[in-house]
Amino acid sequence: SDLQDVLVHAAKRLATRYANVPATERPASLAPMLEDALFVTVTNVNFDTTSILGMIREVVAAAGAPAAGVAVEAPEDTLLAWARESMIAPRKATLGEDITGLQELLLYGLKGMAAYAHHARQMNRADPVVDAFMVEALAKLDAGVATVDELLALNLKCGEVTINVLALLDAAHGDTYGKPTPTPVLMGHVPGKAILVSGHDMVDLKALLEQTEGKGINIYTHGEMLPAHGYPELKKFKHLVGHFGGAWMLQQRELPHFPGAILMTTNCLMQPFEDYEGRLFTRNLVAWPGIAHIEDRDFSAVIEAALAAPGFTDSVKTGEHMVGFGHDAVLGAADKIIGAVKAGEIKHFAVIGGCDGSEGERSYYTDLGTTIPNDWVILTLGCGKYRLLGHDYGTVAGLPRLLDMGQCNDCFSAVKVALALADA
Repeated sequence: SDLQDVLVHAAKRLATRYANVPATERPASLAPMLEDALFVTVTNVNFDTTSILGMIREVVAAAGAPAAGVAVEAPEDTLLAWARESMIAPRKATLGEDITGLQELLLYGLKGMAAYAHHARQMNRADPVVDAFMVEALAKLDAGVATVDELLALNLKCGEVTINVLALLDAAHGDTYGKPTPTPVLMGHVPGKAILVSGHDMVDLKALLEQTEGKGINIYTHGEMLPAHGYPELKKFKHLVGHFGGAWMLQQRELPHFPGAILMTTNCLMQPFEDYEGRLFTRNLVAWPGIAHIEDRDFSAVIEAALAAPGFTDSVKTGEHMVGFGHDAVLGAADKIIGAVKAGEIKHFAVIGGCDGSEGERSYYTDLGTTIPNDWVILTLGCGKYRLLGHDYGTVAGLPRLLDMGQCNDCFSAVKVALALADA
């Protein structure tokens, strides 16, 4: 955690170096490097000291100057000592809670922006507005002197620019894998060798599906990969057979019972247990000490591990879940929906989604989903949807009342649907 603070600081220093350089003259490596540095520090991504130290040295070298005690050759102890001086508590004592809080809020917004921009860049999509704002905001955080009004304005601008990121990623997914269509997904498993894919990266999933085709290995999604089943270019692979397990926070309880290889493409990784750590592989920026890491989308090691594992010997179906209700699918039925609204059959739309916390006793969203009136439609996305699964919400106006719009990064779909319905 302390080293992640150092990495963020190094990213700020790098942004400062290029803040006054015209965008057309900045190195092509700048935006991806800033994105990766911030994404690494998101919850449950990278726990590997060696990996993070390597990134710190890479970013500091690119910044071209020692960064307040952070030099390329600085030993780990020096880096950790610097980190302790830069924590939130000392800043609150110096700057006050409002300034410190707005600095942190902006940083968290930038981390989310970086994660989604990273995903889009995997599909060769980038937005110069997003790249420029990341440099601007990190450099202003690095300067450290700002008023509440200035920081509030930066936070609001971060929200605006994040819509660009969401639109970029939405278009990239749709253009690359086809527009999501309503699709039933097997919740359970079938006999055969197996690989479980978790995280968010559709590019990795597509590459794995191509490399496993015809090898007698079934592919299962996990966590936030569940919406993958709605994309035409992914669901055409017949060995993408179903979904295993629940939300990310259940992985330590569930993964020991998966009899195959496990691939973590992005967050959310928790400390692996001995039961499955030998069958676990990480990709992209995800890392855990001692866990095999896959480079360049060569999944041969994952395939070998799956073939060596016993696989499933029985069939289990705990249910079926419909995915694929992105904005294209929902607005494709706009006339029907608007007609139902005008006729009084649909009274309200509720969005219940986002990233969920780990506390198992949380039941508010479950209770809300099961008790709101039957003339409400529920839009859900992200791993928050797992608080709603397993209940039959029925239909309204001939449509399912629960519409799964995708991953957390698909909240753009909910925005588009809300705006379109408001216009109507």
